[in-house]
Amino acid sequence: MSAMQFKNRGNKALKSGFGEGLLEAGKANEKVVAIGADITASVGADLFASAFPGRFISLGIAEQNCVGVSAGLALMGKIPVFATYGVFSALRTTDQIRISLCYNNLHVVIGGAHAGVSVGPDGATHQALEDIAVMRVMPNMTVLSPCDATQARLAVIAAIEKCKGPVYLRFGREAMPDFTSPEMGFEAGKAQLFHEGSDVAIIATGHMTWEAIQAAIELQKQGIHARVINIHTIKPLDKSAVINAAKECGAIVTAEEHQVAGGLGSAISEVISGNYPVPIEFVGMQDSFGESGPPLELMKKFGLTSENILKSCFAALQRKI
Repeated sequence: MSAMQFKNRGNKALKSGFGEGLLEAGKANEKVVAIGADITASVGADLFASAFPGRFISLGIAEQNCVGVSAGLALMGKIPVFATYGVFSALRTTDQIRISLCYNNLHVVIGGAHAGVSVGPDGATHQALEDIAVMRVMPNMTVLSPCDATQARLAVIAAIEKCKGPVYLRFGREAMPDFTSPEMGFEAGKAQLFHEGSDVAIIATGHMTWEAIQAAIELQKQGIHARVINIHTIKPLDKSAVINAAKECGAIVTAEEHQVAGGLGSAISEVISGNYPVPIEFVGMQDSFGESGPPLELMKKFGLTSENILKSCFAALQRKI
C-alpha cells in the first residue's frame, strides 16, 4: 500500500474515536459498562454516559477505586471500561491494576487519554509519557496504541469484543490527522504495512505513524524506499513483522510519542537483538518531561516530527553494513 494513498480527511481527536467505539460496543452488548473519574467528556465517554445512564458510574477523582470497582464488575460477568487521563489510569493505579486486574486476568478495558506531549497546555503532570512502559510489563495485559481516531474506534471495539484479560488503550486529546479507513480493520497483535520499502524500516505507533508516512514520502523523493509499519498493538507485539523488517531492510527507526526507554523502541530492540540485530535509531522523548504549550510546538521542541524521523533514517542508513 503506497503512502500516497493515505490522505488526511481532517483532524480529529482520538478521544472522539474512543467514545464512538465505546458507544457502538455498548449498543451491541448490554454487558458493557463504563466507569468515569470526573472527566467523562474529556476522555470521550460522555456519548456512552448519555445513551446508557444506567450503565455508567462516575466515581469521582478516585482512580484506584475505579479499578477496584471494575474488577468487581468483571467478576460479576460485566465488561467494564474505565477511562481517564493516562497519567491517572495507568500510573496512579498501577498497584490496583497489577493485583486486581492482571493477577486475576480480568477482562477490563482501561482507557488512557491525554497521552503524549500533544496534550499541550495541561503540561507535564498530565502528559502520559511512561504508560506504555508500565503497562507492557504487566503479565496478561494487552496494550493498544491506535494511530488515528478511526483506528481508535475500531481498537476499543476490538478490546471489548475480541480481547481477553485486561487491556490498556492509550489515545491523545488533540485533533490529529485522521487518515485510515474502517475497511482496513483492526486485529490486535497484527502490525499494519502502510508503505512498501526495503532500504530502511520506520516502525511507529500512535500519532507518530502519520509523521512516519510523511517522512517516507520525502525519502521516496530522494530515491530512498522506506517501509512504514504501524504498530497499533504494543503487546502482544507482532514479532514476525519486526524480524522481517530487520532482515529485509537492514536498518530500523522507531517513532513514538512516549519515553524511548521502556516504550515501543525498547520493545522493538528486545525483538531484533535476540533474532536479527541491525542498526536502530529511536525517535521519542529522550528522558525528559514535557511542558505546557501549543501541541504542535511541543512536538517540534521535543523532536517528534517527520523531520526528526527523516534525520534518524539517514543516521540508520549510514550504520548499515
